[in-house]
Amino acid sequence: MGLARGWSVALAGVTGRLVGVEADVGPGLPGFGLIGLPDTALSEARERVRAAVQNSGEAWPKQKVTVSMSPADLHKRGGGFDLVLALVVLAAAGAVPEDATAGMVVLGELGLDGSVHGLRGVLPAVAAVGRSGLTRVMVPVANVGEAGLVDGLEVVGVASLRHALAVLRGEPVPEPVERLGPMPRRALVEPAEVPDLADVRGQAEARRALEVAAAGGHHVFLHGAPGAGKTMLAERLPGLLPELGRAAALEVTEIHSVAGVLPTGGGLVTRPPYARPHHTATTAALVGGGSGALRPGAVSLAHRGVLFLDEAPEFRAGVLDCLRQPMESGEVIIARAALTARFPAAFLLVLAANPCPCGKAADLGRGGGCSCTPHVRRRYRSRLSRPLLDRIDLQVYVDRPSRVELIGAADGESTATVAERILTARHRALHRLTGTPWTLNAQVPSRALRREFRVEDAAVRILERALDGGWLSARGMDRVLRVSWSVSDLAGKPRPGPSEVGAALALRSGVTDGWAA
Repeated sequence: MGLARGWSVALAGVTGRLVGVEADVGPGLPGFGLIGLPDTALSEARERVRAAVQNSGEAWPKQKVTVSMSPADLHKRGGGFDLVLALVVLAAAGAVPEDATAGMVVLGELGLDGSVHGLRGVLPAVAAVGRSGLTRVMVPVANVGEAGLVDGLEVVGVASLRHALAVLRGEPVPEPVERLGPMPRRALVEPAEVPDLADVRGQAEARRALEVAAAGGHHVFLHGAPGAGKTMLAERLPGLLPELGRAAALEVTEIHSVAGVLPTGGGLVTRPPYARPHHTATTAALVGGGSGALRPGAVSLAHRGVLFLDEAPEFRAGVLDCLRQPMESGEVIIARAALTARFPAAFLLVLAANPCPCGKAADLGRGGGCSCTPHVRRRYRSRLSRPLLDRIDLQVYVDRPSRVELIGAADGESTATVAERILTARHRALHRLTGTPWTLNAQVPSRALRREFRVEDAAVRILERALDGGWLSARGMDRVLRVSWSVSDLAGKPRPGPSEVGAALALRSGVTDGWAA
């Protein structure tokens, strides 16, 4: 009997870390010892692995089996280590050549019958393998398409423990080919059909706000009467965003892999994602976390895309205020006693709200009957805190479209037309920001706005009057400047003038139903 070594990967958030797995089979009372900070699910693997080995027609060693997982101070979680445990134990027992597992990273959870189940987080785990210098990785057959997105690796998909042993021994695969199924190495996730902006009747100002938001990466607050089209507008914003580049698509796909929301077979997410959590969502559901393995929240599932919070005041105030940090930094860092996980969270936020709980406050001037007292309306609106609203660049009132707009007006511009204009504006911004760490106008810091990217002098005087009149705070002025650059890029102008700054001010502070700008 002897010693065998293999490799696997432990995940913390979307960051993988290589784990060495050593098995020793030697003299002593029969038993299976597992050391190296395993969690409960991994500790239970001892019985699961033993049953899978025996049900696959292999003999379990009748000696003392000791498995060590290193580094010893790294917590190992979940059932994804099952397959590597079975293989290194059998290699140590002489059932598999010892060197067969030494240079291969193995991921997979075993069923009691020896079948290999698919896993969450295979893409970031395999990406960690690519960075380590190792070149061979064995994954469940259900995850082959996902793992194949990483360049420079030999990916082996297995459907069962018997299949994995046949690969290591160089024997014919025991399963029929049709059970394995053809798995493409490079699959794309088919995007869902995107609603067309041409479906929205009227709402010229709100449509313009979406265009500016998509061009510069600005957050949006849509407020107004129920049925005015706030949700329709928000649903069409992802279609206005450009397709993700290779690096961004891999980053988004890694997050979706860890969350377990990739379609069967995996694939690269090339369209900006769209997340719409319910207003009963908890803090962990929104920003990530959990009591066991840390999972990404809605803010990370919307990374490089759109996070839409409908009926925003119905969310708990503490949950909403958790958005402030990722809105500034573009990431969520979740710290626990045992580990710290980082999840990217660079999303475009869209909030939607009615004027009051009953939604009829906007109709008071039209003879409508709002049943909410002034105190109820104030309390409802106070759920969106001033610090949160102050971080939102575009705050637009959405009124109900008129009868003429609903019935007689021609269709507005389509999503494809507006998206082409947005792509051109983004190229202008990217050219201007060449040599800087920023790619969008919303990312440019205050110091650079005042020193490197100055607006016309006549536009500055408009901002001075707004500051002197108390209509604008210092932070609000910076946000107006950023929006004015996006308006300028859409208009094809070299820098913002009075009309662009005026338009940005209107999009920042257009309030007609009592919400604070």
